[in-house]
Order: sequence, then structure tokens, then C-alpha cells
Amino acid sequence: MKIAVAGTGYVGLVTGVCLAEKGQLVTCVDVDYKKISLLNSGRSPIYEPGLEELLENNMSRLHFTTNYQLAYRDADVIFIGVGTPEKQDGSANLSYVYEVAEQIALNIENDCVVVVKSTVPIGTNDKIEALIKSKLAHNVNVYVASNPEFLAQGTAIRDTLHTSRIVIGVEQKYAGNVLTEVYKNFDAPIVMTNRKSAEMIKYASNDFLALKISFINEIANLCEIIGADIEDVAHGMGFDDRIGNRFLNAGIGYGGSCFPKDTKALHWLANFHDYELKTVKAAIDVNENQKLKLFKKSRKYYESLKGLNVAVLGLTFKPGTDDLREAPTLVNIPLMIEDGANVKAWDPVGMKNFKKLHPEGINYCNSIEETLRDTDVCFIFTEWDEVKDIDLGTFSKVMRYPIVIDGRNCYDLASVKKAGIIYDSIGRETINSLETALV
Repeated sequence: MKIAVAGTGYVGLVTGVCLAEKGQLVTCVDVDYKKISLLNSGRSPIYEPGLEELLENNMSRLHFTTNYQLAYRDADVIFIGVGTPEKQDGSANLSYVYEVAEQIALNIENDCVVVVKSTVPIGTNDKIEALIKSKLAHNVNVYVASNPEFLAQGTAIRDTLHTSRIVIGVEQKYAGNVLTEVYKNFDAPIVMTNRKSAEMIKYASNDFLALKISFINEIANLCEIIGADIEDVAHGMGFDDRIGNRFLNAGIGYGGSCFPKDTKALHWLANFHDYELKTVKAAIDVNENQKLKLFKKSRKYYESLKGLNVAVLGLTFKPGTDDLREAPTLVNIPLMIEDGANVKAWDPVGMKNFKKLHPEGINYCNSIEETLRDTDVCFIFTEWDEVKDIDLGTFSKVMRYPIVIDGRNCYDLASVKKAGIIYDSIGRETINSLETALV
């Protein structure tokens, strides 16, 4: 079976590489010549643990090209895995999806199943099918299927190869049979449904997880006010099978390429149909406010950051990725600079991308200790292992004033009490183990 994948971003590239790992012959298509050249050399253009190794191991079954005409011409299955970025109004930008759909229509010469892997609003697959059929250049049969992905950055390979379920939305039995064959070597249950239900499963799943994160952050904020400990609360909640213990880590909100975009897109779609998803709207509002939690906390210690040396540990929205999309640092660091701070920042993989956005005004450091040296306050935005494993005594040894404001609850409070620092985290007791509190 000949498989083509349109797009070599997170969705398209991970899909193509994982299908090759399962024995399929895959051609991945992208318009970026530099990216394609890099991929053909066995190197990944994106940072994702395990991806480059898997890429190298399957080069005999993988081909990367900018020649979409050749790639689509005799493909049996074509996956669309291009981006659907957020528009200003919150709706999904489908221009890249429709562009690929038109290219497919003009170039396929055999019967083909077109599989939409990109996250698209409910009803989009129907529009794609209509578009392709209206522009077909050859007398062939085309079947459009929805096959949403459920991968997370940082664990994308595991999430794909060992997925909890494979959702296939089809309107014709033939398309369902073809995709069942494509996924025959995957050890996961197949959920076969119609296309609109498959599209909704993706949005409903992501938005539910976003709701869960926003809920625990709201509870954490209340815990700070009344003196409860959010980690004890979350631990107690997690024993209930109806709730589960995942996505109950309080912090400074969700980011990345999925949750922010997908919550806004579903909320926009509901409003378009004169219906309001109040819970999803609340999750969006809570998350936006939560991003500023650390900056607001700093006002407890300094009226202003003007003239202060500020350490920032972690720039990406989560560990295990170099992705900065919707990262809280994108909001907070400009505020710090505007407030007059001298910002020093460290991230093991995200500094290159952050420097593209902010080439000036930030001192990018090569180590955590260098970042902390002679600083007046430290903000932790990403829970990298290197941050979690730091000797807590380092803060008091190298910082001018050891004030640590932690947005990811990296440290055990009992250990912090011995460290000789001021430690302010999310939904927990503020620890002041300095002999004299800074006023």
C-alpha cells in the first residue's frame, strides 16, 4: 500500500515515521526545501524525544519530497497533517488543509482514501470531500475519512505507537476497511464512527483535558487563600477512578499547539451556531489569568522589578519539547522587561526558538547556575528535570536574594524548608526559611 503524508510538522512527521515503523512505505510531502533536505539526511527539523532515532531506523521505508504531484499521483492513502492555526477570532485557519485537498484533486490518478489527520472543526471533512470531487482532474473514486491524532508534544512517538485508541470517521465502508488495514499492526482498539463524530471526539477530548487543568488551577488558587495544600487535594481526588490522577498538576496553565487553539475553536464554532459552551469559555478565561500568576506573586516581594536581576528557568510551554506556542513566558518576559527587569533565561532546548522572537533584551545563559547568579528573584516556568533535580542550596548560594517563585511546584515543601530560601509555589504554603524576611 502506497501512503503519502502532507505536512512534516508534529502531526505529519510523527504520523509518517510511526507508520514506517509499523512496516508501511511512506512518502512525506512539504513545501519547505530546507526541511525536506534535512529529513532526507535522517535528521529531524523538530525536537521530539525518540523521533530522530526512529527516523534514522526507518529511512528505507521513508521518502521526503517537495514534489506533491508525484507523491499523490498513485497513492492509495493520503494523510493530511498540515497545521490549522488559530485566527484572530479564535476560529481555525483551514487554508493549508484546503490547499492540500485541491492539490490532491488535481493530481491523483487512482482511487484513493484521503485521511484528515489535522484537527479541523466539525463538518470540515464533508467540505473537503466536496472540494476534492469538484476539482478532480481524473475519473477516480475518492473517499474522505477523519482520523484525528491524540499525541502530546514530548511524548508524541509513544502516544502514536501505543495510542489508547484509533478513531476512524467514515461515510463509506470501503474507507473504513482501508484504514483498518493501514493500522493492522497497531495494538489499539479502533473506534469506527461517522466523520462528524470523529471530528468531535478530538475536540471534546482536548477540551475536557483543558477543563481539568483549569479546574485544578482554580482549586489551587482557592487553596492558597484558605490554607489547604493543592497537592494533597489532587492526590486525594486522584484515587477516584471517575476522576483519575492525570492532568491534576496545578500550575500556570496549559499551552502548546493544541489546548489553547482547540478550546477557542470549539467555543467559536458553538457561538457560530448560536450556542455557548460555558464550561469551555470558563477554561479559556481561567487559563489566560493563570499565565500571569507568577508575575502577580512577585509583587508580594517587590513593588517593581525595575533594576532587578531576574532569573527565568524554562521557556517552553512544557518539558520535552522546544515548542513555544502559547508558553506563559511569551507573556511574562515582555512584562518583566517592560517593568525594568534585567532578565537572564535558561532552557535546555528552547532558547534558540525564543531568541528568534526576542533576540535582544534577554541574557541567554548556558547553565542554571549562571542564570541564577546575582539575581534578586527566580521564576520557574517549565519543570525540566534539570530544574527539578537542582540542589536547593544552589538558590541561596548563588542568588543575591533567594526568592524562588515556582509555577510548576517542582520541589517538596519539607526539603525547601531546609534550603534557606523564600519559596512561593501554586496552591501551597509559602515557605520563608530565611532568618529575616525580605520586606
